[in-house]
Amino acid sequence: MVLDVLKVFLPASTAFLIGIGITPILTHYLYKHELWKKKARTEGLGGGGTPIFNKLHKEKEVGTPRMGGIVVWASVLITTVGFSLFYFFFPETLTEKLNFLSRNQTWLPLFTLIAGALVGLIDDILVIKGTGGYIAGGLPLKVRIGVVLLLGFIGGWWFFDKLETTSVFIPFMGNFDLGYLFIPFFMLVMLAIFSGGVIDGIDGLSGGIMASIFSAYSILAFFQNQIDLAAFCAAVVGSLLAFLWFNIPPARFYMTETGMLGLTTSLTVVAFLTNGVAVLPIIALPLFVASLSVIIQILSKKFRNGKKVFLVAPIHHHFEALGWPAYKVTMRFWIISVVCALIGVVVALIG
Repeated sequence: MVLDVLKVFLPASTAFLIGIGITPILTHYLYKHELWKKKARTEGLGGGGTPIFNKLHKEKEVGTPRMGGIVVWASVLITTVGFSLFYFFFPETLTEKLNFLSRNQTWLPLFTLIAGALVGLIDDILVIKGTGGYIAGGLPLKVRIGVVLLLGFIGGWWFFDKLETTSVFIPFMGNFDLGYLFIPFFMLVMLAIFSGGVIDGIDGLSGGIMASIFSAYSILAFFQNQIDLAAFCAAVVGSLLAFLWFNIPPARFYMTETGMLGLTTSLTVVAFLTNGVAVLPIIALPLFVASLSVIIQILSKKFRNGKKVFLVAPIHHHFEALGWPAYKVTMRFWIISVVCALIGVVVALIG
């Protein structure tokens, strides 16, 4: 039991320290080469101008480096591979126990984290250059959706074929078998979580929320005796805390797609591995609310002659437009995220 706890907390601490260590190097590079947007967006996702958003964020958007998410996935990758190599070169009982890189628990979430992050990195580079098919540059939305669906297909196939999983556990009801529909269901869940990446919009907001979510799934994995997976989630939390150390207002950099695309796709895998898909809308409620607010805004403008439901979407910018200071929006969303994570964990454990 003590070793299991150590196996979870040690990767978290290691990833945090690595993140703290590599950030000065990364930020020096980002600022030296001015790796930020050169022009603020002038058109929203659903069409029309963005005057309120520009009033709130124009100066920051074109003067703060992107690609801060590198701190997150690089710290997790170095930590995971580092513990594995430590066991490889020093094959002792203790190092074997601390190694959390395993085929059935951590290969797939690590793969999706890095694969998604690298695609996000390409998007960030195109945004900085102002090229690509998306608003203000970047990979076209269709391309990013295609990548997410591809990763979802790979993940769904891995569960279906390698892990022989065809059902979803629903608390208080039991397993619901999907058969061959499991793979497309997996793909849709990943796409839904990916859409929640729009939560990355205010200093510290996405980092704190994702830390709460991965903490919840680390707890679930631990109680299910999936200690390797719990350690992986803890490493993600540690890396996110390192990111937050430098992202608290005023942010030194933004997480952007290289962070959010990797985190959201990896989160989907973690949720399925822990049988925690049914409680995902509870644990990750802020992500779903942010995504839903964008969908509502787009549909409202399209079918109500340009009328908007929110002053700005996603919803966190709506509260900013109402006059809330950014730090107040962030901290209240953090509180909501922690409460939702706790409720989701309780429902999953007693269900």
